[in-house]
Amino acid sequence: MIAREAQTAWLQHLARERRASPRTLEAYGAGVSAYLGFLAGHLSEVVTVARLGEVTPQDLRAYLAFRRTGDSPLAARSLAQALSTIRSFHRFLDKRLATPNTAIGLVRGPRIKPGTPRPVTEAQARALIAETDDDGAGIAWVVARDRAVLTLLWGCGLRISEALSLTAADAPLPESLRILGKGGKTRLVPVLSAVREAVEVYRTLAPFVLEPEAALFRALRGGPLAPRHVQATVQRVRARLGLSERATPHALRHAFATHLLGAGADLRSIQELLGHASLTTTQRYTAVDAAGLLTAYGRAHPRA
Repeated sequence: MIAREAQTAWLQHLARERRASPRTLEAYGAGVSAYLGFLAGHLSEVVTVARLGEVTPQDLRAYLAFRRTGDSPLAARSLAQALSTIRSFHRFLDKRLATPNTAIGLVRGPRIKPGTPRPVTEAQARALIAETDDDGAGIAWVVARDRAVLTLLWGCGLRISEALSLTAADAPLPESLRILGKGGKTRLVPVLSAVREAVEVYRTLAPFVLEPEAALFRALRGGPLAPRHVQATVQRVRARLGLSERATPHALRHAFATHLLGAGADLRSIQELLGHASLTTTQRYTAVDAAGLLTAYGRAHPRA
């Protein structure tokens, strides 16, 4: 079997058994395609599955060096992701195609310092939602839709993809919403009354018949609302408000976490609400909230 056939089988495995998202499949497919293309030139031969079992650490390091210094050099984080994709592919070759390669585990990726989330403040989050409009077109249901989506991101800590995956059958929103997140992991998220009200305003004004299985949030012509629209909307609004480029839709999800932390919620609860697989990921928010805690200390402590 040639390596490209194994790649196709691997992507089908990810889609059917691991329920990977289309974007994940696209990224993984591109990563392995680049890897196999490099090996074909590096080894000067058609790459087969059997040959992948013979790839050496030197071969893999040569590929990583090529991606680091080539025409489109990768940053350290992207290089680590590329290596992770290759390891995932080789694990599939080992388990499903009986082609192990223990040498792959000898290669270490670049060290990456975990980034700190970049939330918006409570005032900025409120301003982003309040100033949301449809670029002056005056379409009330579009304004209500955009406000409902952003309220979901902040009030429930959802990712854009999670908010836009809601169907009409999910509304009116219950007190707890069942969300299917990354890796097919399901979590329950409490729904604030303000979130339910924002969604109901949109539903009342929406000019479309919202079939139960169809997307809850619709674009101007009736199709499903795309993530790019939400990103573009926030980009326009933040420009009017004079906010930095850090004010993104995902920053509202970060704000959900930091505001809960600042109000005394424990990390384990926040982890469950965000759908993080690891508590280490959630712990990054403690660094974000440290500045806020020090500010509050300085205002309130008599010895400050």
